[in-house]
Amino acid sequence: MTVAVVLLAYAACVGTMGSKLLGRATWTVRAPLLAMVTYLAAAWSVVTALGLAGLTLAVHATALGGGLSHLIGACVLRLRETYAAPGGAAAAGIGLTLAGAIAAHASLTAVTHLRAVRRQALRHAQAARLVGRPEPALGALLVDDVQPAAYCVAGPHPTVIMTTGALRALDPDQVNAVVAHERAHLARHHHRFLAVARIGCQMLPFIPLMRDTATQVTRLVEMHADDAATSDRDTRPLAVALVVLATSGSPAPALAAGATDTVQRIERLLSKAEPLSRVRRYLLRAGAVGVALTPLLLALAPAVVALALGRVPAA
Repeated sequence: MTVAVVLLAYAACVGTMGSKLLGRATWTVRAPLLAMVTYLAAAWSVVTALGLAGLTLAVHATALGGGLSHLIGACVLRLRETYAAPGGAAAAGIGLTLAGAIAAHASLTAVTHLRAVRRQALRHAQAARLVGRPEPALGALLVDDVQPAAYCVAGPHPTVIMTTGALRALDPDQVNAVVAHERAHLARHHHRFLAVARIGCQMLPFIPLMRDTATQVTRLVEMHADDAATSDRDTRPLAVALVVLATSGSPAPALAAGATDTVQRIERLLSKAEPLSRVRRYLLRAGAVGVALTPLLLALAPAVVALALGRVPAA
């Protein structure tokens, strides 16, 4: 019971305070990939904590540190104990219900979201191929449209799409920078980061950290693509291109160059900030790993203590 309460308290604290702490951090724009990983680690540690809280409520926490046979034996003993102690059956039932609900909700939300996104991406890529024409020299699919736009669609047929309006509005350096930005989205699988963030938000939309993670990852993938596109070239062409493309829209499954936080991204491109020091990066990475593992460590702590005291046989 104590471990379950601690895990629920952890989920509540990280789900509320984690959003504020990460929102105030200034290093995130200097290391967008690390920031994405940190946001996702914190958000999904909340989901893990809720699931483990239910599991530890249904099964004694020390059983989680043993082998499979020990865990099964503990489950049988737990079932016997629940009917011998007043309220035991109710507590175990609540725990199993919570753990099962979290697992089922996560699976159903993930399958539904991934299928919908895949279907939208496939449909849009096919439609773009029907109305557009490949431009090998450009490295993109060119679509006739007066509106300047450039975006990419991931999925079974990864495609970079640019309109003729964008081609006319941008000079060659700007076009190359925009295409590099979109190809960076595809090469670095940014759609997967977005999917993980949005699945978490759809699961627990009432938790501030889950909502903020979806918003922040959407912003950070654009910054990460900006960095990749300008790693070996001048940043000004991309900054100017963002101004031109800022007013254009993009389809739902697409990642568009000028879609998110354009003003901040332009300022960031024109005044390159110093990258984080190696020591600070290591510390932040360790922090992200620590946050991700905390729910498991909290759940296994009683088992580790019991094992150290010789009360639980090693598996």
